This record gives sequence, structure tokens and C-alpha cells, in this order.
Amino acid sequence: MKRTLSLGDILFDIFIYVFFTAFTLICVFPMYYIFINTISDNSLVASGQVLLTPRGIHFGNYVKVMKLDALPQAVFISVSRTVIGTFFGTLCTTYVAYILTKRQLWHRKLIYRFFIITMYFNAGLIPTYLNMRFLHLDNTYWVYIIGVINAFNMILVKTYIESIPDSIEESASIDGAGYMVIFFRLILPLALPILATVSVFTAVGHWNSFMDTLLYVRDSKLFTLQFLLWQYLNQAVVMARAMQNAAAQGGMSMAASPAAALTPTAVRMTIAMVVTLPVLFVYPFFQRYFIKGIMLGAIKG
Repeated sequence: MKRTLSLGDILFDIFIYVFFTAFTLICVFPMYYIFINTISDNSLVASGQVLLTPRGIHFGNYVKVMKLDALPQAVFISVSRTVIGTFFGTLCTTYVAYILTKRQLWHRKLIYRFFIITMYFNAGLIPTYLNMRFLHLDNTYWVYIIGVINAFNMILVKTYIESIPDSIEESASIDGAGYMVIFFRLILPLALPILATVSVFTAVGHWNSFMDTLLYVRDSKLFTLQFLLWQYLNQAVVMARAMQNAAAQGGMSMAASPAAALTPTAVRMTIAMVVTLPVLFVYPFFQRYFIKGIMLGAIKG
């Protein structure tokens, strides 16, 4: 049946489209603005003349940033910790969530509340640091991997698992399947939407983290990409001069290409894009899981 829209409905629809279009543009514009400034004439960027469209397009900023010292090692550390941390974090969080759905678990509600408490209270920075020191995890790669269970993600996964019909597990139990078999062969495949969502949350957290490097790591070989680029951001003026000197020593005359002459502003914006682009590329592949995963993981139905 075709529904006749009243004038009020039409005006409301127009308002909704205009509002969310404007909201989308407001969200997208900062990233677009940074990107066009990284590929525009650096002298124009420094003087604030690039606003809506790129001017004097070049990609020399990205080439120079990628040649920074220690960058390949930092990329390896960040990528490896993101992959390993996401895998173990998602797996352990899902298994704990599955165990907490079992009514046979001793003091199940009490254990669940202990996990909830960690969302609001923690020991503090100094006790956590001392704990890492006493466990000999400071200044090691494993400081990035330890602490794999996230209470918020565990709640989402637990609620999602509880939405799976009990008859599926009961039929598997009748056939002789134990908890581990049910978990790996039934729960994990059925919980794929919420696992994809939790995996993205965990991966983004690992990728963007630099505080653990700042607090616990002193070996430069263990610096993550974010920590290294954070250092470069704080030293943008020095980095710009160093890159200019390196280019001059390599026979690349800045006078021949004034548009590519690095400035502190260009260094900051290019580094911001280098950190952000991997996340932007990952999200579209998992976007289709978000709505289903979050909705079913947030509401018990």
C-alpha cells in the first residue's frame, strides 16, 4: 500500500536529510582538510591559503615521512602488536564471556560483577607500573600483549551469546560435545558479527595506543609507530629542518621544488594522516557487521 505523505511528513524528511548531510560533511571535512594540506604546496599551507581544494599537488611529504629513521621497525611493532593483541584479546574475551553464560559456573554473578567493577575502578598508574616492573614486563614486547580481556567488550559478547538459542548447545551436548568443542565449533561461527565488531574495537585500541610505550618502554627498538610519530609531532620544527638537510645532502635541491620544501605544518599533518589512514581502510570491510553486532550485543533478546 502506498502511504500518502502529509506536508508535515515531507518537511520533516527534508529536515532529516539536510541535517544528516550537514552533520556528515562536518565529520568528514577535518580529515579532508588535513589530506589536501598534505598534498598541497607546503608554502601555501604554511600561510593558510589552502582551504577547500588542493593547490600545487605533490606527494613528496609522504615520501619524506616514510624515510624517517626507525620508522620500519616502529611499523613492524605496531602491526604485530595489533594483530597478535587483537587475536588473543578477542579470543580470550569471547571465551570468558561464554563461560559467564553458564549457570553451572561457581558464583557466576559474583565473578561477573568483579569484571564490571574494573570498568569503573583500577589500581592507579603507580601500582600498575610497579606491577609491570615486578613481573619483569616493562621494556619488553609482552607489555603490549598482556591484559587481553576488556570488560566492555566482554559484556557485548556475553549478551550476544545469550541471544543464541539454548537448543543449539543442548543438541551438541547430547551428541557428546564438551564446552571447548561447542565454543570453537558453534559459538565462534555463530558470534561472527559481534566478534568482528569487538575485533575492530580492539585493533583500533592497539593501533592508537602510545601511553604504554611512554610508561613502560625505554628500548627504541620497541617503540610503536604512534609513539614514534608522537615524538616527531612534538619535534616538527626540528624534523622539518632535518628532512630539508637530508634532501639537500642527497642532491635534491629545495630551490628546484619549493612546493615540496617541508614545513612544520606539513610534517604534523602528514604524520596525522599516516597514523589515521590504516584505520580508515579497515573500517569499511567490517562496517556491515557493526549494526547487527552492536544491536544484538547490547540488548538481550
